[in-house]
Amino acid sequence: MTQTTSILVLVAALLALSPTVQAQNVLENGETETITKVGTTSAQFLKLGVGARAISLGGTFVAEASDLSALYWNPAGLARMNGSAVQLSHTQYLADIDYNYAAVGIDLGAMGTVAASLLFLDSGDMAVRTVEEPLGTGELFKKQDYAIQLTYARALTDRFSIGGTVKYIREKIWHSTATATALDIGVLFTTPYERLRLGASMANFGPRMQMSGRDILFSTDPAPEEQGNVEIVNAEFLAEEFTLPLLFRVGLAWDAVRNADYRVVALVDAAHPNDNSEYMNLGSEFIFRDLISLRVGYKNLFETDGEQGLTFGGGLNLRIDRSIRARFDYAYADFGRLEQTHWYTFNLQF
Repeated sequence: MTQTTSILVLVAALLALSPTVQAQNVLENGETETITKVGTTSAQFLKLGVGARAISLGGTFVAEASDLSALYWNPAGLARMNGSAVQLSHTQYLADIDYNYAAVGIDLGAMGTVAASLLFLDSGDMAVRTVEEPLGTGELFKKQDYAIQLTYARALTDRFSIGGTVKYIREKIWHSTATATALDIGVLFTTPYERLRLGASMANFGPRMQMSGRDILFSTDPAPEEQGNVEIVNAEFLAEEFTLPLLFRVGLAWDAVRNADYRVVALVDAAHPNDNSEYMNLGSEFIFRDLISLRVGYKNLFETDGEQGLTFGGGLNLRIDRSIRARFDYAYADFGRLEQTHWYTFNLQF
């Protein structure tokens, strides 16, 4: 079996593991409607994306991942990172939600590359409202989610790399929490046509999450009509379990133009989530002398009832000395009726 055939078999195996989530519901008139399971998974913050460069390209980063944001898009891309690096990213997401990402990676030479990262989302303080007191009880609560990721990637040949991530996920709403441990896996392959790269990844493979905590505890009298029994019994609402947002991605990156002065890259990704319809991302990047980058993309094309769309941005890559480089990236992402978000990323490579 040739190397190319082996890679295609591996990609096909990842695709086979990804579940088909769209179902057909037959209506009374005999017609069918597609059920996409929107809003049926936990840990939704795992779907937001990472890194201004990737966001400005419309999320088309599976085959182009080569910095620390690869931990999110395709862990195999970590093997393409030259040297060690630190990356910090921030965005004020929709509804003034604070969303941050921090990562550090160390190049171990022939042994591969290891990295660790933290995804953190904070809604800020919100008023506790009840049916009896719709204007607020005077109490405040917040939603905070985070994921700690450990990643290892290695180039098995000069054309093929593989990577994997173990992540600990925690969601918290007021005094209730849910936790899970999940896995990501990815492959990256430079085809015999060297300007064309193929990437594939599967993210968030893990168990269901279930909320627990003092917010769902209550006391009840199991038999209020009877006398002399235990009148107060501590009980707990049975919270439903929800699957993680499992996502399979496959993408292509093509160096349409490449010379000593500039490079033009065209990218396309296809995504298969377990809680929505399939969609595509498109992106293109213009890089001038490895100094200035201009990027544009379109996110979640063909997604059912989606609001995401146009993205664009740019980057400035500065060489501090022979071994240290600093890159600043910015991205704009349009969310239709939900307006837009702005993303900022700082990357230090050494």
